[in-house]
Amino acid sequence: MDRAAGDRAVPGSEAGVAGGASQSLRHESAAMHVSGSAAYIDDMPEPKGLLHVVPGLSTRAHARIVSMDLEAVRAAPGVVRVLTAADIPGHNQVSPVGKNDEPLLASDIVSFHGQPIFAVVAETRGQGRRAARLARIVYEDLPAVLDIDQARAAGGALVWRALTMRRGDVDRGLAASPRLVSGRIVMGGQEHFYLEGQAALAQPGEEGEIRVWSSTQHPTETQHMVAHVLDRPSNLVTTEVRRMGGGFGGKETQANGPACLAALAAELTGRAAKMRLDRDDDMMMTGKRHDFAVDYTVGFDDDGRIGAVDMVLAARCGWSADLSGPVTDRALFHADNAYYYPDVRLRSEPLKTNTQSNTAYRGFGGPQGIVAAERVIEEIAFATGLDPLDVRLRNVYGTGTRDLTPYHMTVEDSIAAEIMTELAEGCAYRARRAAIRAGNEDSPHIRRGIALTPVKFGISFTATHYNQAGALVHVYTDGSVQVNHGGTEMGQGLHTKMVQIAMREFGLPADRVRITATTTGKVPNTSATAASSGADLNGMAVLDAVRRIRERLVTFAAGHWGVGEAEIHFRADGVHVGATVVPFGELTRAAYLARVSMSSSGFYKTPKISWNPDTGRGRPFFYFAYGAACAEVAVDLLTGEMRIERVDILHDAGQSLNPAIDIGQVEGAFVQGAGWLTTEELVWDENGRLRTHAPSTYKIPACSDRPGIFNVALLEHAPNREETIFRSKAVGEPPFVHGVAVLHAISDALASLDGYRSCPGLDAPATPEAILRAAERMRARAAARAGAASVA
Repeated sequence: MDRAAGDRAVPGSEAGVAGGASQSLRHESAAMHVSGSAAYIDDMPEPKGLLHVVPGLSTRAHARIVSMDLEAVRAAPGVVRVLTAADIPGHNQVSPVGKNDEPLLASDIVSFHGQPIFAVVAETRGQGRRAARLARIVYEDLPAVLDIDQARAAGGALVWRALTMRRGDVDRGLAASPRLVSGRIVMGGQEHFYLEGQAALAQPGEEGEIRVWSSTQHPTETQHMVAHVLDRPSNLVTTEVRRMGGGFGGKETQANGPACLAALAAELTGRAAKMRLDRDDDMMMTGKRHDFAVDYTVGFDDDGRIGAVDMVLAARCGWSADLSGPVTDRALFHADNAYYYPDVRLRSEPLKTNTQSNTAYRGFGGPQGIVAAERVIEEIAFATGLDPLDVRLRNVYGTGTRDLTPYHMTVEDSIAAEIMTELAEGCAYRARRAAIRAGNEDSPHIRRGIALTPVKFGISFTATHYNQAGALVHVYTDGSVQVNHGGTEMGQGLHTKMVQIAMREFGLPADRVRITATTTGKVPNTSATAASSGADLNGMAVLDAVRRIRERLVTFAAGHWGVGEAEIHFRADGVHVGATVVPFGELTRAAYLARVSMSSSGFYKTPKISWNPDTGRGRPFFYFAYGAACAEVAVDLLTGEMRIERVDILHDAGQSLNPAIDIGQVEGAFVQGAGWLTTEELVWDENGRLRTHAPSTYKIPACSDRPGIFNVALLEHAPNREETIFRSKAVGEPPFVHGVAVLHAISDALASLDGYRSCPGLDAPATPEAILRAAERMRARAAARAGAASVA
């Protein structure tokens, strides 16, 4: 394949400037992170008279509020005010998609255990928490629907419209296939478990102004929600965020509630107010990754080639729409992963339940669709006796007649086969697989497994209007630069990459470029930092602003020094003006004296994309990011415990903006993905109460869970074919899917109990209990097979 396409030459800029883009520059806040001096919302100096807001939560999953006695709450020490729905001056509504199904505070019906009903405004958090427990609420219980099966049995109410994607005639394709397999795979949800919980601080200003510091991935939406709740125009509300202590999608919409309650408290008391959720309250209140149940039928031949696929992807969405529609849509978009289905029908069921309203989470439904695709491959491999890698390679997207997705987008850049082949050779997959199979024959208690899985992940918001970004860049007379943009920093290095863009274009070192807090007062109407598009969108907006300024400087310098514009170059040792090297600061001082503007906004909108949900067709993605992971595990059949022994990952980041940061993102994403599929289990009791609501009951991966051998590499010499920022590719969500290799390696280990003759049907998360249950099934199959053979 041709990987020769690279950056187009840009007059006046020099690729590879020391410390610029495509260099492993240190994270701009790294020193502050490790020293503890990086400021988050709860670290900010508290304004005089600051009040603290604490939520009062429902103790029923579905009920009518008969009466609510809050007098003891109001009389508690330190309580300044108690907020209810009746105190909201504007709209009691924080639905991010305009469905009007998500009240800020419940007033009549409660729809999940943990829903905010009131909020205590107190002098201290401790006083507020103690007071909230004094509420006396009488409920009339209503029927509660808690999971996918119950939702279907109750009639299958949806929070969003169902979507069907189809191409060809799936019924005919299944009928014509020599072999058929049907099955179901269930995937659990996942708690975001950001280190910094939901937090917001609001301060009232003059003439209705209010300033909100929020740990949010979407400052503009938070601004709009606060304005909506307070019934005022957006120009009176400013939202600001310098950094978050993690987000993973959990602060895309879920940050709006705390921000609105803090702003409401500030509005009604005239004092600054802060809401910082306790971890238990945070986990009880906020949405999580959607759990899915996928029913599938696949037709194929003896060579493992797929003829037709029919899937229904049902999701537990929770009590309100939130972002469940786009999430279930994206699950359909990725239910093919890297594979071509000749005849296909994919259908979604975004089911309403009386649980937390599930929301964005790294991958946004894509990982769930990919898990379903990989189960189909696994079923075919066990049914035919083929190596799963060979089944993958035989069904991968190609060109010509094998390049059209179920949503009728042409895959123009498939490199999945190339990446899988390169990784398999580099990590000796086939030799190790043979050795593992041989070793398992003599190992009664420890079984090993290996799997190599790919990812093809679409990059862009599927809501087309979100694919835009703005930026604001200032160059000062001393030659220092300030950059602001609409993206938010949650540890992923977005701000660092934006700094590198300015460094590269102006030829400056890192200490001459300063990134400032994201604020709606500088860059308005921005999109969430989500969908892996933060660097793509904001990077191009920053580049647009920087190049506008640079063009003015070039025009000025050409006239001032009497040279042609083509003779001016911005490099690390200064600005080359003909034969003269002028320090950047000297150029900017001269330009200021000549009254040249050195400030500019920038804007970018993603080209080529379109999507019609009514027809299930379009080009929702600008491009695809690819990768592959090979995982080797050891499974203890006595305890069900599993250990990841080795992982090798080859990931496609295009022409990486910052290889060190991108590799770190791949490593972290893999661990988070493996955690979702192996250790992280959400459990609700029969009353709809989340029982896994703290670190004591919910297990995220720890240091000991990381692979013993962990090799991560970025695909070399593979710039993005599309014109992205310096031909890079997004590295936020795609590598999360590499954790799927661990699930399939566990399955491979369990399959040894039945001589690799049947698919273990392992659901996720593959906890020790789930592994033991699957092992027992496999032993029973082997025994039944042996019994049948002896009878014969």
